[in-house]
Amino acid sequence: MAKINRLKVVLVEKNKTSKWLAETLGKDPATVSKWCTNTSQPSIETFLEIARLLEVDIKDLLVESSVNRQYNH
Repeated sequence: MAKINRLKVVLVEKNKTSKWLAETLGKDPATVSKWCTNTSQPSIETFLEIARLLEVDIKDLLVESSVNRQYNH
């Protein structure tokens, strides 16, 4: 499965846990765990909320696409 988000990495960078995120968002910890392992993805709205909570740009939560890398080189 392709990695789409960097949620696990950003949580570590911000010294937060997936349990904290689940509690803060009111989500099941298993759901957040699936997001962190890229087994499933949150909605765009949830990505925006996560970015707000972690005080990062939503782009920081996403893996750079190959299309972007192609045009930036």
